[in-house]
Amino acid sequence: MMWALVLFDLPTDTKQARREYALFRKKLLTDGFTQMQYSVYARPCASKETLAVHVQRVERSLPPDGEVRILELTDKQFERMRIFWGKRRKQTETPPCQLELF
Repeated sequence: MMWALVLFDLPTDTKQARREYALFRKKLLTDGFTQMQYSVYARPCASKETLAVHVQRVERSLPPDGEVRILELTDKQFERMRIFWGKRRKQTETPPCQLELF
């Protein structure tokens, strides 16, 4: 399992910029990304090939301004993420169950 992390900093100073921000965010959600933090979205992918497809989709929907970064992580790397809420540590998000065929 692989994870695609999209981190972005987009301008919102004009009405058009806010529209482009909202459209980019909506495309991420439509493509199965979930919001981890403000401007940080993650999506689990079953393989490197699947991950590459979703990275290409993000690249095709890039807004004209701002900065977007895509980080590719293995499941093991994602599990080692340390998450804190205040001074308390929280558990890392659990990956979705894989489809089992009998």
